[in-house]
Amino acid sequence: MADSFDLIIIGSGPGGYVTAIRAAQLGMKVAIVERELLGGICLNWGCIPTKALLKSGEVYEQLDHLADYGLSVEKRGFDFDKVVQRSRKVSAQLNAGVTFLMKKHKVEVVMGAARLEKGQGAPTVVVGDRKLTAKNVIIATGARARTIPAIGLEPDGDRVWTYREALVPKSAPKSLIVIGSGAIGLEFASFFRALGSDVTVIEALPRILPVEDEEVSKAAHKAFEKRGLKFRVPANVKKLTKTKSGVAVEIEVGGKAETLEADVAIVAVGIVGNVEDLGLEALGVKVEKTHIVTDKHGATGVPGLYAIGDVAGPPWLAHKASHEGVHCVEHIAGLKPTNVESPIPGCTYTTPQIASVGLTEAQAKEQGREPKVGRFPFRVNGKAIASGELDGFVKTVFDGKTGALIGAHMIGAEVTEMIQGYVIAMTCEATEAELQGAVFPHPTMSEAMHEASLDAYGMVLHI
Repeated sequence: MADSFDLIIIGSGPGGYVTAIRAAQLGMKVAIVERELLGGICLNWGCIPTKALLKSGEVYEQLDHLADYGLSVEKRGFDFDKVVQRSRKVSAQLNAGVTFLMKKHKVEVVMGAARLEKGQGAPTVVVGDRKLTAKNVIIATGARARTIPAIGLEPDGDRVWTYREALVPKSAPKSLIVIGSGAIGLEFASFFRALGSDVTVIEALPRILPVEDEEVSKAAHKAFEKRGLKFRVPANVKKLTKTKSGVAVEIEVGGKAETLEADVAIVAVGIVGNVEDLGLEALGVKVEKTHIVTDKHGATGVPGLYAIGDVAGPPWLAHKASHEGVHCVEHIAGLKPTNVESPIPGCTYTTPQIASVGLTEAQAKEQGREPKVGRFPFRVNGKAIASGELDGFVKTVFDGKTGALIGAHMIGAEVTEMIQGYVIAMTCEATEAELQGAVFPHPTMSEAMHEASLDAYGMVLHI
């Protein structure tokens, strides 16, 4: 006999488990299927453990600057095993937290790999010898690292890593090549550089962090080089081969061939959706470039079947998955759901940090927006000076016709904690008048956000 539910969710990452909680709040009987660990990639092998590693690297690197604060330390060093163990303990703690939340909301957790079969209404979910049925099914299976075996970009667990292997290495490599300069690649580059590794980053596009505003991208490149990171941009990877002592990466830069050698290479060239072995083709689910095609509510076109998060396409962000999941289940419940098109911020937790939301200046111009742009550097911000965090700036982009804030871009210390102010402003459709009239606390680094808004209209106060 089949087990019956109102909703079955396949995948328990930030998209899946948050959706399960919201569905339970709405009175639904919910099951969630997970083949590995509750919390998915983000909690166990992505967002959370990488931030734990980055914090260790940040603290260690700050020891080089103790004298700037009138401080000193007798001996500087690190225990790499303990750094990694701390990261794993953080993930384990949060995994236990998701387990508790599932019990609290009476969500049935079914461990195992799911496969979909045609059902009476929504597809039947087969897990082992169990057949689960529901009024609706949501696919939230996420994504994994993209590999290119044909040219050697495939993990071997030893000298070629993806994010998974990079999270639990036996030791910090003396030299490292990172292929790809998106958030994942640069975060690992930043961490291992902080612990003393010689790091070279390869990027095929004309600049690092290609999705960010060009000014931020250039400032980040300069700041990373100041920390000792090396770059080959733009450079095409032709082949990666293993040597006796590590790896050799053949690249082409400006039409010239070059070979880079290192102990280890990290492959960070994008992700692919987890769409295999789900039975999607037999159901007629449309898949493009490894991602499930959906409408704005997550519907796949197959009755009762939805998809959210990374498996449904970019931006590949945990908070986007959670937001989509809540929207999707509220739509299923017949409510007026949250706005799925709300501005979605992006954050990169390197040193310095990068955060952005909305349109870049170039994108605004391409759309014919006649942008009014404001900038304010942290080097003249009182809190930044007192904290010794002088690098970076805030940049705002307003629509010249309406005054609406349409983009914000930041680089500097803790900007990932500050970007939400602009997200709320954009969600509430704030104009330059509201932002300029808002009272920002002093002394804070967030005052730079206010000043950048003033600068867009020639009203900046402190420069």
